[in-house]
Amino acid sequence: MKHLGLTLLLLPLLIQGTAFASTEEAEKCLKKSVNEVITIASHAPNRVVLAESLRPVLENIISFDAMTRRSIGPGWRQFSPEQQKTAIRLYTTLIIRTYTAKFTPGELPVLTYKTALSPAPGRVEVPTNVLFKGSHYDVIYRLEDSGGWRITDVVIEGVSMIANYRTQFDAEFKQGGATAVISSLNRTVDTPQ
Repeated sequence: MKHLGLTLLLLPLLIQGTAFASTEEAEKCLKKSVNEVITIASHAPNRVVLAESLRPVLENIISFDAMTRRSIGPGWRQFSPEQQKTAIRLYTTLIIRTYTAKFTPGELPVLTYKTALSPAPGRVEVPTNVLFKGSHYDVIYRLEDSGGWRITDVVIEGVSMIANYRTQFDAEFKQGGATAVISSLNRTVDTPQ
């Protein structure tokens, strides 16, 4: 009984300590990846090389599977396994292309990290302020631990990337199912930048 009472008293401290370790771990992982991205971007001669060079780093830190599934929403369950693979591949290319299009050779972002939060076990939000081309942007990286910390959403100036794409994909899904979503992704990815 005595040990149970002590355990109950210490439980909040143990949980808080675990959450702190998780937020610290997630933030460390994010910072390492951001530093890799900035190093690669500082040496890339053009956007094509940048996209090719960044792909492995981004695939390592971003859970494109989770992002694609969440961006498509409830309709995802109606995609065949082959359609799911195609959607993930196209969505990955879209996000990498969109991300790398923001970089200008010689102009690199400066990130200021704020205190990371853990809204639920296995989830961490890392708020940052990004200074890029003279403008400040509030960016929150949402990470989940699924055998390693990976980004599952990015919120820029209060707008979730997942929610933004879900609105678009939901409308397409309602009009033509999985085929319409994949066709839209194909058109977007095939459009020259």
